[in-house]
Amino acid sequence: MQSWMQGDPDLKAWPVLAIFVIQVILFLAHWFVYSTWIAFWPGLAPASAADLGATMLVLAFSFVIASVLSFRFFNFAVRALYWLAAVWLGFLNFFFWASFFVWLIWFALRLSRMAASPAALRMPLAAAIYGIAAAAGIYGLINARAIRIRRVTVRIPNLPASWHGRRAVLLSDLHLGPINGVRFCRRLVAMASRFQPHIVFLPGDVFDGTHGDLGRLLAPFHALTAPLGVYFSTGNHEEFTAATQYIDAITGAGIRVLANEQVVVDGLEIVGVLYRDSTHIIRMKTTLESLRPDRTRPGILLNHAPTRLPLVEQAGFSLQLSGHTHGGQFLPFTWITRSVFGRFTSGLHRFGALQVYTSTGAGTWGPPMRVGTQPEIVFIEFE
Repeated sequence: MQSWMQGDPDLKAWPVLAIFVIQVILFLAHWFVYSTWIAFWPGLAPASAADLGATMLVLAFSFVIASVLSFRFFNFAVRALYWLAAVWLGFLNFFFWASFFVWLIWFALRLSRMAASPAALRMPLAAAIYGIAAAAGIYGLINARAIRIRRVTVRIPNLPASWHGRRAVLLSDLHLGPINGVRFCRRLVAMASRFQPHIVFLPGDVFDGTHGDLGRLLAPFHALTAPLGVYFSTGNHEEFTAATQYIDAITGAGIRVLANEQVVVDGLEIVGVLYRDSTHIIRMKTTLESLRPDRTRPGILLNHAPTRLPLVEQAGFSLQLSGHTHGGQFLPFTWITRSVFGRFTSGLHRFGALQVYTSTGAGTWGPPMRVGTQPEIVFIEFE
């Protein structure tokens, strides 16, 4: 574990190629939205069009710049810039699809000749569709802060008698950082504490992976009482760079880090795997086999993503707790995520003898929006 915590010196948070590709995509998306606005607002003065173009050009670079800065600095200016850029990125998503539908409907109207004067419909059509897009963004901002409580009952074969009726809290994907700060963390801890859990599970992405006052962000966890402990396994955001700073902060908050480790809590095995090992079949198989010498005992696996399920079932685990997907967070990524993870995108499902609960998470990454998904804290009762 020690060598892993020192990090890989070749691992970079934002490789140059990734920055370039993302920036090109963002530039093209902004150009498409800008071009559509100009086309469907024919009365716009040249000077106003130029100002709009300059604004869109600045916005096109805002999120990448804010993200790069957030890996180096944690102050009010950087956090404010990141928040504004992330919010705009969410609205851009909806404006991009609005632009697509504006053109689609416009061409359909012209080809069908249903409208006597199609030109007169240009501005009203664009205004209506962009209005819907803006409303979706506003709803997404509000919905992302309306954290739901999910109550789930889990029946585990051969569960020790002492575990029957015990309560657990599953908190995934908090993404503490420039947007989800200490007040957000304090709110989650207060909600979790009201359930009076015996044990708490954190299957990754507690942090956003950016620079920050990590100890302060996680300080509210000192007030969380769980007699059987609080357990964490890494997510991809803790592994963007050398993970030592995140692990130190998590350990300092009284949370037990399970980095390819197993603990036995009153007859129940709890195992946590590193995210990077879970992405490789051979590494994952070797890790699980080494951590489960006694498969007669029921076991719970903290695995950040709902993947490698055949290996997990083969290793004899009764329950896997995951996050990572965010349920897709907002349209159209909800459909993409569903196509990748299927029914394991969210909720409690079976994979043979294995049960898998995938949380949509409490926080957000990038745009602080949720449309088509809901943030959640999961309360589990064992039977």
